Amino acid sequence: MKINRQWKLPPPEESEDSLEWYPVVRVGRIVPFGYEQDANDKDVILPIQKELELLERAKRFIKQYSYRDVANWLSEKSGRYISHVGLMKRVKLERKRKAEASTQRYYAERYKEAAAKAETLERNRIGARASTSSSESEARVD
Repeated sequence: MKINRQWKLPPPEESEDSLEWYPVVRVGRIVPFGYEQDANDKDVILPIQKELELLERAKRFIKQYSYRDVANWLSEKSGRYISHVGLMKRVKLERKRKAEASTQRYYAERYKEAAAKAETLERNRIGARASTSSSESEARVD
């Protein structure tokens, strides 16, 4: 299969604000794109800033181009191969994690609101008892 070296994608722009990447613990047997094995610790993978920044730029191109075109562009620019399927899995996993984090933040906020309401209700109820009508108390006795 011959790869077309004439890219339709625009060249990545250099940004002044680069993201800061951190080492992560390795959980699988394959080192993901944008990371390399730490020479001192086999359980830690170190970020490769150039590859991760290119990956972030490539994610913006996915809306306009196919995964195959973006993966070929990314492989050419980074010097490290990534298949279109690997790119698609990576992007979908990141989207899923982002959605889950958003949902968790939403529920955490709802929990805080519910806890505050429950606290005010408890504060108003302590030592106080709601009065019932005499007909209700008679019905309970029978």
